Amino acid sequence: MQRISLVSIIPNGNYQLAVPYSDNESLARYSQLEISSEQLGLLGAESKSGAIIRVPQAFGYALLIGSPSKQSSRDFAASVSRTAKAGVPIVIAVDPSDAEILEIVEGLVLGQKTPTAYKSKTNDSAKTEIEFQILVAENQSQLDIAATLKVAQTILDIREIVNQPANDLYPESFAQAAKKLVQNQSIEVEIWDEKRLELERCGGILGVGKGSARGPRLVKLQYRGGGKHLALVGKGITFDTGGLSIKPADAMVGMKYDMAGAATILGAINAIAILKLEVNVTAWMCIAENMPSGEATRPGDVLVMRNGKTVEVLNTDAEGRLVLADGLCLAQEENPDHIIDVATLTGAATVALGNRYAGLMGHGAAIELLVESASRADEKLWAMPLPEELRALLDSELADITNVKIGSRAGGMLIGGHFLSEFVSPESSWGHLDIAGPANNDGAPYSVIPNGASGVMIRTLIDFARQLGVAR
Repeated sequence: MQRISLVSIIPNGNYQLAVPYSDNESLARYSQLEISSEQLGLLGAESKSGAIIRVPQAFGYALLIGSPSKQSSRDFAASVSRTAKAGVPIVIAVDPSDAEILEIVEGLVLGQKTPTAYKSKTNDSAKTEIEFQILVAENQSQLDIAATLKVAQTILDIREIVNQPANDLYPESFAQAAKKLVQNQSIEVEIWDEKRLELERCGGILGVGKGSARGPRLVKLQYRGGGKHLALVGKGITFDTGGLSIKPADAMVGMKYDMAGAATILGAINAIAILKLEVNVTAWMCIAENMPSGEATRPGDVLVMRNGKTVEVLNTDAEGRLVLADGLCLAQEENPDHIIDVATLTGAATVALGNRYAGLMGHGAAIELLVESASRADEKLWAMPLPEELRALLDSELADITNVKIGSRAGGMLIGGHFLSEFVSPESSWGHLDIAGPANNDGAPYSVIPNGASGVMIRTLIDFARQLGVAR
């Protein structure tokens, strides 16, 4: 638990002073610190991001947080958050601008450790309130940080949803979790069950979900702030066994995260509503569980998608693109100004870009706008091409298109993008975000990313929507 406030005067009594450390000279401006160069050497002070030393002082403790010169205020605050312990207040002293104050607030919230809700022995310290005081100029002390706190909390809520195991989070419970999250916002919610999906001709979602005893769902969320229309489409595979094209056991570990794309757009539309941005947003969460059974789609089956296009399913483990295809068709029918889909689509994205970068494909204005939004949001995104020659690898003699190219591993991420492009107009402004790498973090925390679900790209989508409102 956290309590964050802005103060223009350092509190009376004991406190912990958190300051960035890049070299010994960087501490010269803090007159209250009594630390010699010799002490710093003995303590092993270093500027490496996340490096922390705690030095006793007359007022309590100094927390020296390793801060490379290019580190953002947000990342500095996340490091403070991760090292924080309950007790006396932690005062953050960095002489921030108004924008940096909001970054610090965001970093403190997002930098928190991943909760351990499923452990039988709870950590009582996680329930203890930690007080952060951001030292600001007197004329900044009334800066409104409430909206920033609410948006950051939304990202925490999304992380918590994504971290749930698949025995608790399945299509229907995910749909209900979405409805609950947005219940206090001006967002309309529709939940489509199997009968409605059949009525709406969503053959991709139904085809992926038919192997599971727990049927698929589609959640449509609408926020109307006026102005331009942004459509968001998210892959929500609550668990991916690979279906009949079953994954090896080790490859199934972590497949609960395969719904992170749908969770991302859920978080984005909720935050957009909190901020009351002047933009219209429709989000399509395409949710299914990909399981093997006697009812499951078989390799070689042909599915008919929402737009009537037929797909020969050669590999049931390339299922995310099938559910997204229906969502993209539904989004396209409303003629939005921009369409953005988000998915943990391909392992090839992780091979190409690693675990921290999302891949971006598509066409039209959305590509440049997304790159700019990711830069402003300080999220890692890399634009990739869709080479024309790769499209032929999806040709089918039986149907309009196959969902994969059997026997070829070339350009797997790009082929996934080509498949999705078949379900949007070539004249549309469309961006496809493959977040297979950064959607969850199996390693040490970095930046504002803890262990487990990251909530990556929510801030980018918020910025994208904000710019549409400005440009209306």
